[in-house]
Amino acid sequence: HLRKENFNAATVVTLVIDEFDKCLEFGFHDEMADVIGQLPSLKKRVLLSATDAEEIPQFAGVGGDSPSSGPRLMKLDFLAPEALTPRLRLQKVVSPERDKLETLYNLLCTLGYHSTLVFCNYRESVERVAGYLKARKLSCDMFHGGMEQPDRERALYKFRNGSCTVLISTDLAARGLDIPGIDNVVHYHLPVNEEAYTHRNGRTARWEASGNAYLVLHAEEQVPEYISEDIEIYRFPEMLSKPAKPRWATLYIGKGKKDKLNKIDIVGFLYKKGGMAREDVGQVDVKEHYAFVAVRRSKMKQLLTLVRGEKIKGIKTVIGEAK
Repeated sequence: HLRKENFNAATVVTLVIDEFDKCLEFGFHDEMADVIGQLPSLKKRVLLSATDAEEIPQFAGVGGDSPSSGPRLMKLDFLAPEALTPRLRLQKVVSPERDKLETLYNLLCTLGYHSTLVFCNYRESVERVAGYLKARKLSCDMFHGGMEQPDRERALYKFRNGSCTVLISTDLAARGLDIPGIDNVVHYHLPVNEEAYTHRNGRTARWEASGNAYLVLHAEEQVPEYISEDIEIYRFPEMLSKPAKPRWATLYIGKGKKDKLNKIDIVGFLYKKGGMAREDVGQVDVKEHYAFVAVRRSKMKQLLTLVRGEKIKGIKTVIGEAK
């Protein structure tokens, strides 16, 4: 945009760089410096990260308190342990076997309908864990950098709208994803360092909400040194639950914004033709060429029967459950 002069760079007075430490880690130092160098009217720069940085990059242009040293640096720290402890409950889940799959399965069954993000350290592990859980009839999806973009987007959408309550992921999901209301974070593999641990746990207990973090460990695994507090041991109930089916399911509609379809069109269609009530329809997300809708799982079969062969806004399209 700067090279093509799609906007007047001189009008920009505030710059926000989210996850700036990760940008540096990935080698985007020169790119960020180049962007800042092309914004001559900057008055405020905001650098955001969930973990503290050892140093602020020179190109950020922050100096001391005197006018001659450049803009004044103000550090806002929301990482005080006493502010986080009451909202995040940490528990250790002991696995009797080195292969912790059975223990993870039992834990997820116990957590039931509550949204849970499970972290593994490797893509292959994500696929192995997801395959095992699906074979045990536990509804879950996976998310990692080796997946195609549409598959990742579909998995995230189903996790956000509640039609899939368990997401198995690498640390790719530890940053930058907008997933409100996650109840539980499970460390199936121990995080590689304290920074990764902080970002993983940051997916739950956001703002004023509360949440849970679980460390799944076998007998020979040690709690990392950076977790200094005494950890509560998780106790399984005597009677283990069966896998819970999510209350929501995702409906796929094969038309989107390019076809002049919007949320109001879709909701009206589901009410009128699909026999849905307001409480039966959840999140609606309209993309360029298709749309996803969260609908009450118990009503999905009836809905598909009622809308079979029906047109939406005069358009014939594919309508079915997203898998």
